[in-house]
Amino acid sequence: MAALKPESASSVHEPEQAGYHAGLRPRIAGRVREPPGELLTGAHLVRWDLVGTPRGPAVEVRVVRVNPGDVRFPLLSSVWPPHQRPPFQTNRSNILSANPGAPVRASAFAELGVPPFLIGAIEAMGITEPFPIQVAALPSALEGRDVLGRARTGSGKTLAFAVPVVARLAASTNRVQPKQPRALVLVPTRELAAQVASAFLPLARAARLRVAAVYGGLPQRAQVSALMSGADILVACPGRLEDLIEQGCCRLGAVEVTVVDEADHMSDLGFLPAVRRLLDQTRTGTQRMLFSATLDQGVDVLVKRYLRDPVTCSVDIGTDTHVETTHHLFAIRASDKAAIVHQLASGAQRSLLFTRTKRGASKLAGQLAQAGIRAVDLHGNLTQNARQRNLASFAAGTSKVLVATDIAARGIHVEDVALVVHVDPPEDHKAFVHRSGRTARAGAIGTVVTLVTPEQVADTRRLTRRAGVETPTIVVGPGDDRIVAITGPAAPRSMPVAQPMPQTAVRSGGSRPASPFGPRRSGTPSGRSHRRW
Repeated sequence: MAALKPESASSVHEPEQAGYHAGLRPRIAGRVREPPGELLTGAHLVRWDLVGTPRGPAVEVRVVRVNPGDVRFPLLSSVWPPHQRPPFQTNRSNILSANPGAPVRASAFAELGVPPFLIGAIEAMGITEPFPIQVAALPSALEGRDVLGRARTGSGKTLAFAVPVVARLAASTNRVQPKQPRALVLVPTRELAAQVASAFLPLARAARLRVAAVYGGLPQRAQVSALMSGADILVACPGRLEDLIEQGCCRLGAVEVTVVDEADHMSDLGFLPAVRRLLDQTRTGTQRMLFSATLDQGVDVLVKRYLRDPVTCSVDIGTDTHVETTHHLFAIRASDKAAIVHQLASGAQRSLLFTRTKRGASKLAGQLAQAGIRAVDLHGNLTQNARQRNLASFAAGTSKVLVATDIAARGIHVEDVALVVHVDPPEDHKAFVHRSGRTARAGAIGTVVTLVTPEQVADTRRLTRRAGVETPTIVVGPGDDRIVAITGPAAPRSMPVAQPMPQTAVRSGGSRPASPFGPRRSGTPSGRSHRRW
């Protein structure tokens, strides 16, 4: 970038004198100028440069406001492709577009250095203002620095690493090759892998990049095909990715940027050895980002071993729960538990109920459905297709209640969950924090109810104190007005439905599940009429 200097004849080029194509020269203050360059106009500094975009070279124009203390920060950043001439004009107070005369509005994301082609994709997602973790992480990550992000669940950290990943790949001159992704995002669970990949899609489309997700519970064929076709961004669970690497379906030597998300949960699940083996296969010197709610011993080892002089971005760290969350600790009799749970689940708003066991989740979801409450379950005994179908039903509002084990406590993002109920208290305070974090996400308001029987009161109070929650224990019974105040008016009941046979996962070598069309008649060939069930 040229040094700041007053406007002079040497910095101004008429179209016939310039060596660049007319579409690659900015027209500022009525004159065409060669990139790169700068022009100081009153309280604004206009910079322009030739940059690379997914569609080829383009002119980037950045407008910087200069305050009295000579501290500069971006006010506007825009890129014009070669076939468009960026006709900027200046006046004393603002930068105006030559198109229908509307003033150019600065984006909050532009001030963080986000490329303009991604700002449009972000705003199309309904996001107009960055969250604190994004404000803290984006500038350094976009500069290519290694980043250690510490933020609570639901803080918007997915976008904090997705935007720099896409921006880096879009600016790179490297091209994707079969089996060799250019960016790797490691996550601990299947559901989180699917959600992170979905978050990448609108950004990747803006840069014409391909996204693939690999995780267990689904056949490998489609995942291998995506890798063979060339995936710029790979979102993966460590176990399935290691399997594909051993089969020769993937190599990590071309990875330019790596992200480890929910690193503390990786540690809890015992995935850190696999994460280290995968990081060892990426090139040293490439950009790496790690996001974690806590820095346990195993996570700290990852930071020291793989991150180079990282920029630490800490937002709402520790065990503090959301300030927007209201907590209730209800002491109940065991004989009243079923009736109270049904009452808590009967509200019109979206509710998430946590149980300790898979069988308990399946049983409770069936009981609620029989009572006319639209409920589905989510736990490890379901097939991946059934898990995704139930989660999609809950996210779309078709089902108002999701009954889940701790599989849904981390990495499941569903908008507008108004109520979280700990039907069975968790075993540790971290699980309590992450369960409770499914509500009051991204600044929303939510309620958390913990149900305890008399023998659970002492242990649960210690657990909530370690989680940073101080709330009195209140004795309630069925029909209590305090429960009605939480749930509001009951939602209209649907017709009681019979729960379908659960689609449990079948291990290799196990028996095949029965066909929903009934037993196959003798003499019926195993033909096409039976192959699609």
